Amino acid sequence: MTAPPLFHLHEGQGRLVVSVPHAGTYLPPDIAATLTPIGRAVIDTDWYVDQLYDFVRETDASIIVATHSRTVVDLNRGPNGEKLYPGQAETGICPTETFAGAPLYRNDPPGQAARARRVEAFWQPYHTALAASLERAKALHGHARLLDAHSIRSRVPRLFEGALPDLNFGTNAGTACPPSVATRAIGAAANRGFSHVLDGRFKGGYITRHYGRPNAGIDALQLELTQGSYMDEPPEAEPPSPFNPARAAALLRILRGVVAELSRP
Repeated sequence: MTAPPLFHLHEGQGRLVVSVPHAGTYLPPDIAATLTPIGRAVIDTDWYVDQLYDFVRETDASIIVATHSRTVVDLNRGPNGEKLYPGQAETGICPTETFAGAPLYRNDPPGQAARARRVEAFWQPYHTALAASLERAKALHGHARLLDAHSIRSRVPRLFEGALPDLNFGTNAGTACPPSVATRAIGAAANRGFSHVLDGRFKGGYITRHYGRPNAGIDALQLELTQGSYMDEPPEAEPPSPFNPARAAALLRILRGVVAELSRP
């Protein structure tokens, strides 16, 4: 398989930029050769989030979608490996285990030098492009918005107890996005048959926290969907069934509303 570009970027003329950092599944052959079978299965992918947000290309918003698996490097972690949720289980900049704790590497995981090379080769280009797209939107409108789009299985006992709400909005406790903007986004999802929470277990990862600077002209909001809200969740160590637009239709109507709200002044 020929290696794809690191990301696909569609630039619109609006104030909103949608980031999809974890839907990619590509593994460079040299990295794939070091992985366990479960590592090569990329089971912790944000399955089909790129397809869920494909409609964004029909709007005036911009969208950037990573193609490489988060196993290569996690674009939603800080380049120095700092923790997002101290005291809680989480995966790092170059994950060494699945969300469930299964090892990703057959032998030794990448050391410091290898991690630094991956950050330079895979992490930095995405963030350079994302930052430029946000600055472009800010220049056009005076203020930009970022929606960081994710999904996860509704139950991951190692990461959280019980089941997540269907839609998990994160603003890093209000520091990355004004409450009024978050309220509008949540309003597009309320009373439509899906549960939601603001700043629950997922308050926003590195992308939300790093780029969300309302006083500097950029609001950022993370939306973590449960995969059960738009697909039949696969067993923990198995790949999913094909994307089913009919199964996802109800959630898609909500996502269109969220994007529309975040696109407004």
